[in-house]
Amino acid sequence: RPAGMSHPPRSNRAHRERNGEHRQYRDSASDRSSSRPPYYPREADSPPKHVREVPRVEHQKSSTCTNICSRRGIVLICAVLTNSLVLICVVAAQMVTSGMSSMGGLGGLSINSDFNLQGTELQQVRDLDMQYSQMRAPGIYGGVAFSLTCGVLSLLFVVAGNKPPHVMSRKLLYGSLVFQAVGAVLYVVAVGLYLHFIIGVNSTDVCKRRERLYARNGYTWMTCDVSGGDAAVALFGLITAILYTTGTVFTVHTIRRVKSYMQARKRREAEKQHARANSQRSPPRAETTSV
Repeated sequence: RPAGMSHPPRSNRAHRERNGEHRQYRDSASDRSSSRPPYYPREADSPPKHVREVPRVEHQKSSTCTNICSRRGIVLICAVLTNSLVLICVVAAQMVTSGMSSMGGLGGLSINSDFNLQGTELQQVRDLDMQYSQMRAPGIYGGVAFSLTCGVLSLLFVVAGNKPPHVMSRKLLYGSLVFQAVGAVLYVVAVGLYLHFIIGVNSTDVCKRRERLYARNGYTWMTCDVSGGDAAVALFGLITAILYTTGTVFTVHTIRRVKSYMQARKRREAEKQHARANSQRSPPRAETTSV
């Protein structure tokens, strides 16, 4: 082979090797230069772990407050308050109408010095007050037990409603519905029975004699009419019945929305499964490679 023809291939090989070294250097330099900038911005832009977790906790708290303060929750909270007012008014009505004996015992007052009753009249007032209080005892015991039970159950349903309706148990929703529907009816019946019982006690001979004895000594405020405390019991009881009726309507609407939501969710899941099955049945496309 001539010597003159062997030099060009060497020069070409050397030229290619130099070009390859320069290209490899440029590629490695570009890799080093391009690998560093995306690394540091991702690390710098990503917030710390505690920063990412704080909004999540705040969102959870706000959602819990939103669920409790829904229309159903607000109605039940108001029912808890009115039940408490019924309880207070039942006790206050009993305290006011029980007579001088309870007033003297509660306030630490001396009946003989503060009231113009002495001797036989004082003993008669005490006996009549005792009989009247015993006659009213079933009303106060029944009212306290009924209002306390309804208030506690309403509070339990308020606490249990701290989740979205579609996450809550169906039994809990239906239980709240039945409780409020039955509670509305029972409160109307209870108010009627309470007033009927009080009017019956006030129409007895014990109450009439007691009224005349108090009026003889100038205490005209002790009458056999329905007192203001008893009227307040009836008023707040009827308000509670209205609240329970409103809560029943809201709960029915909530149950309907939950049913429609669950049906739509089932349809979406069925459509996704159907689409997934169709994609698995379809033959895979032939892969094309370019040379």
